[in-house]
Amino acid sequence: MKGTKSSHLQNVLDTHSMSHIDTLIEKYREKRNTVKEFLEDYYKSQIYNPINSGSIKKATAINNKFDFDVVTPFKYNSFETLEIMFNDVFEQLHEEYKDVATVRKQKVSIGIEFFEDEENDVISLDIVPGRELNEDQYSEDNKLNLHVNSRYGNIEEKSYIQTNIQAQIDHIKGKDNERKIIKLLKIWKSTNGEEFKSFLIELISIKAFDKIEIKGNLWEKLKSVMNYIEENISTEGFNLTDPGNSNNDVMDSISENDRKYLSDKMELIVRRIEENENNIDSYFPINDEFDNDDESYGIKGPAIAISTPPNNERFG
Repeated sequence: MKGTKSSHLQNVLDTHSMSHIDTLIEKYREKRNTVKEFLEDYYKSQIYNPINSGSIKKATAINNKFDFDVVTPFKYNSFETLEIMFNDVFEQLHEEYKDVATVRKQKVSIGIEFFEDEENDVISLDIVPGRELNEDQYSEDNKLNLHVNSRYGNIEEKSYIQTNIQAQIDHIKGKDNERKIIKLLKIWKSTNGEEFKSFLIELISIKAFDKIEIKGNLWEKLKSVMNYIEENISTEGFNLTDPGNSNNDVMDSISENDRKYLSDKMELIVRRIEENENNIDSYFPINDEFDNDDESYGIKGPAIAISTPPNNERFG
């Protein structure tokens, strides 16, 4: 049975690859480019060139759940306040696309969901307006302030977030092994109804590779990262520094209960898979839509069903 779990996990990655949906991705690119051109034409000298970001830019996207992210960097004197900037971008996007899409305010972004097309595809974009932190310095330091929409932010939270999107993108460059584990954990998250933030999963996976020796086959690497999460996420003083803002500890956004929940979940997954490798498909399922392999990679018989707890808004 050696290699069975790793073979299955590789098939999971293969069937969740973005390469299976090239035609849909091209539709996303066209919509994204159209919106970027609209913003550039409307705001002209008030903004720098919008940039692509998110999981697509980081190459950690999976084909069963994704959107395209665009950061719109405004110049320092473009708006009096971040809130005015955010609301103005929303109003302009709403006015431009209200007949073809739903445009809504989110926590730090503006979501555009285009109506279903003739092929039943729905294109979703997240537009993130930001204003440069230091006047005329964005081209050099990439630092932005983002408005936090109070409807979606915590009461204790600031009305703005300082970030560096390029630094977040650079943080994962060249980390191919980490990307595989991040994708697998995102597949677990999306198919098992978990709502921990992908950014949390990304940072803690990269930190695991930095802090401990991770080697072996794909299952052994995934297991090592899950063991690291189990052993550390509830530990006092454990932090996940945002590469876009050294003053932002991403662990501050996850409650003690959710830390314990995630730790327990990682222990449970490893234990159940080690007890019976058939359980692996319950946590890391193949995307059947793109599975062209009749081989079961040695995993015979039905997987044991695992109950999923109710969705309790577990954001991290």
